[in-house]
Amino acid sequence: MHYHLILTENCNSDCRYCCEKSMSEFDNGLDKKFQFDFSESEKFEVGINDLKKFLEKDKNPVLIFYGGEPLLEIEKIKKIIDEIKVPFRMQTNGKLLDELPIDYVRQIGKILVSLDGDKGRTDFNRGRGTYDKVVSNIKKIKESGYDGELIARMTVSQDFPDIYEQVLSLINSGFDSVHWQLDAGFYRFDFDENKFQDFVLKYNKSISKLINYWIGEMKKGKVLKLYPFLGIMESILKNEKTKLRCGAGHSGYAITQSGKIVVCPIMNCIRDFYAGDIKNSSPENLKKFSVSEPCTNCDYLDLCGGRCLYWNKSKLWPRKGDELICSTIKYLIDELKNKKSEIENLIRQKIISESDFEYEKYFGPEIIP
Repeated sequence: MHYHLILTENCNSDCRYCCEKSMSEFDNGLDKKFQFDFSESEKFEVGINDLKKFLEKDKNPVLIFYGGEPLLEIEKIKKIIDEIKVPFRMQTNGKLLDELPIDYVRQIGKILVSLDGDKGRTDFNRGRGTYDKVVSNIKKIKESGYDGELIARMTVSQDFPDIYEQVLSLINSGFDSVHWQLDAGFYRFDFDENKFQDFVLKYNKSISKLINYWIGEMKKGKVLKLYPFLGIMESILKNEKTKLRCGAGHSGYAITQSGKIVVCPIMNCIRDFYAGDIKNSSPENLKKFSVSEPCTNCDYLDLCGGRCLYWNKSKLWPRKGDELICSTIKYLIDELKNKKSEIENLIRQKIISESDFEYEKYFGPEIIP
């Protein structure tokens, strides 16, 4: 099982699509839909021994350092790595990567770093100087011997549909892998039908261009780890069905600051999605969750998995808005399906291998944007 460990609610960034939007969402009606619990402290306060005992009940635990910004709790990270021997992952904005001693960085096998594309785009969304600082830190840890996977963790805003250009800029900046999430459907106030329709048209066109680039690289013998493409294509090639691709509620959970276990980090403080707690629960008896309508009635569910449990349950956008979001997913899946025979031919020619599409599931990259 994969567990996102919420080390702190604090963050050292003030991003347009995160903090800024949260401060503008004064009344989204969720207090009438869910039961909230705001008793959590700002920082992780569970005894490390209690965390260790819980993880020992799991045959294959993976711990993902998460926040807020987890590197605001560097001493806590060091103690956990010293005392608990499991595979570690981390999701971070990267600003403090140079402050975690390299011996500890090397023990975190995969690091997801939040960058939204090139310098102009990243600094616009995340603050002036962010891009240079983060890219410098990535260079430092690689020069110091870090050989784990570095994944660019993009947010694609409704103002900028140029996914092709921005993904390529991140690959050229030294990232091994890229994934992205559309900033759509997570706040009630930000839906503009005409604006989002225009975004969808341009985004889908850019997706097609990026897929063609991806196939072009395969013809040279390299399968780039563009996670939305990788995950969906693996399922297409293997003819397999999927549950929620993030793992929320069936293969992955979040551990809160007080040791509660919740279905995913974004649902922290919502009682409706508590699955247990580390002192009284075992991994095998955690409460399970799954998506509901309209996802359960969709022909694309077996490959999509439901996009996002929070989005599915909260329904913050009107039905038309959610249908537009789903149209981007259906377009992505259809475009990849259309490339199946071409990819199978490259596999038959042994230019690439089916194993090139395998990846670790549930540690953080979004497969369905």
